[in-house]
Amino acid sequence: MIKNFSLLFLPVLLFCAACKKKDSNSVTVPPPIKVVANDQHISVLTQHNGNYRTGLNNQETKLTTTNVNTATFGRLFSLSVDDQVYAQPLMYGNLTISGTQHNVVFIATVNNSIYAYDGDSGALYWHKNYSATSMRAPLNSDMTGACGGQYQDFSGKIGIVGTPVIDSASQTMYFVARSTDGSTFVQNLHAINLADGSERSGSPIKITASVPGTGDGNVSGVVSFDPQRNNQRSALTLVNGIVYVNFSSHCDWGPYHGWILGYNASSLAQQIVYNDTPNGGDGGIWESGMGLSADPQGNLYAVVGNGTVGENGDPTVLTNRGESTLKLTPTGSKLVVSSYYTPFNYQDLENNDLDYGAMGALLIPNSSCFFTGCKDGNIYVVDKDNMGGYNAASNHILQTITLSPNSNFHCQAAYYKGASVEYVYVWPENDQLRAFPFNRTSNTFTLTNEKVATVAGPTGQSGAVISVSSNGTTAGTGIVWASYASSGDAEHTVSPGILRAFDASDITKELWNNSQQQSDYSGSYAKFSSPLVANGHVYLPTFSSQVVVYGLK
Repeated sequence: MIKNFSLLFLPVLLFCAACKKKDSNSVTVPPPIKVVANDQHISVLTQHNGNYRTGLNNQETKLTTTNVNTATFGRLFSLSVDDQVYAQPLMYGNLTISGTQHNVVFIATVNNSIYAYDGDSGALYWHKNYSATSMRAPLNSDMTGACGGQYQDFSGKIGIVGTPVIDSASQTMYFVARSTDGSTFVQNLHAINLADGSERSGSPIKITASVPGTGDGNVSGVVSFDPQRNNQRSALTLVNGIVYVNFSSHCDWGPYHGWILGYNASSLAQQIVYNDTPNGGDGGIWESGMGLSADPQGNLYAVVGNGTVGENGDPTVLTNRGESTLKLTPTGSKLVVSSYYTPFNYQDLENNDLDYGAMGALLIPNSSCFFTGCKDGNIYVVDKDNMGGYNAASNHILQTITLSPNSNFHCQAAYYKGASVEYVYVWPENDQLRAFPFNRTSNTFTLTNEKVATVAGPTGQSGAVISVSSNGTTAGTGIVWASYASSGDAEHTVSPGILRAFDASDITKELWNNSQQQSDYSGSYAKFSSPLVANGHVYLPTFSSQVVVYGLK
């Protein structure tokens, strides 16, 4: 969600006592430094800018296709953190801290730390660690059964991974921190004050859940949440006063199930429990780090990876819904499947580990279209209200777009609407950046007018993550920002990264990239963590213990 705050200029210079001070966690806080006045105060409070997950900030007034080039645009400074950044950074415009207002960027790390930095100057306001008492963030080596004991999807710590969400009204951030002492594992939902990082009343709350079921790992007909095996990778979602947290696994290490848990945003009381395979197994909700999509009515839109489909030989039974797109409607303490789509070849997808929903999904604004991709190399365009169900002979959906079978869609798509064009962009591994033009008359994409970039893209099993900025539909302001591993396979190795900028109206025109000048280099690619574009800056997360900030020189 992007919120436009009143325009207030920051003072040009802040002063403080010459001596340094320490915060409550004994972290050295440097004195405030020069703050450049900024007339933009846009907030980005959730992953990919809103619950439609479009990745679009259409209120960016400074960055244009003419000034994003090596002469006028580049690296300004970096924000140091204590470990890798899997979660997308978030921005709160004009947040009051110590009586003055600032554009504050929030960064979460796999070490269970949260940082609050001035987004314009780089001054650190506070930093706190949220590991449970006498515990630490889990390590990939703690996942002893994942990938046969050779778990490399993470290279080290696995603390805060899913992107937090911010409630602007209460100025509260919600996130999940994972902790262990080496034998006991816990996952805690936190609600903290943005101004100083202090816990809200009732925070943190230990995440637990159970449902009746005969599925994998059940004990006496009860399936329970496993805080070690369940991976909180996707972003949190806040809609209609409920914070939703969803889970996958570590390398399909069973027994596990896909869960969506809903918590009251004020009290943190657990309100909703949903398990997508209670009488089966698997069903992880991965989405390449994106969050559940949601509409204003509170319906959730999820894509579920490999797992049990149906029950007793009937794939239409709604109890188990692996390999599916789901529209979930809150009803009391449950989420009810009000519409769904399961590909006709779901068993082939299941047998060959070709997860449906590997790519994060998005809703196209002011339409009925839901857009997602599968590891089989297909993009699926689904009517969000009438998804098509299951048909053994064919898929009854709006459109299927077939790319290379090596395009496994470990990536994040994004959306843009200009004065004369409307695109969804996607850049899977082993493929090129593509812009699919949306046709509102047919509710499909006109592939004859597809744009394809010519630059080399990501390889291996990790695609690009994309964000878009523009000043409304004004010509010459739309920019596509794509981040990916410039070499190697980022699925299992920490790889060097690259950030590229393209003209959103014509992605065959590259404007800039951070490999053109050595001073712009950012470090290692942050897998599944898309760039944050706000207030004239691009905040690029990395696995090099920093977020690099780019802007006009």
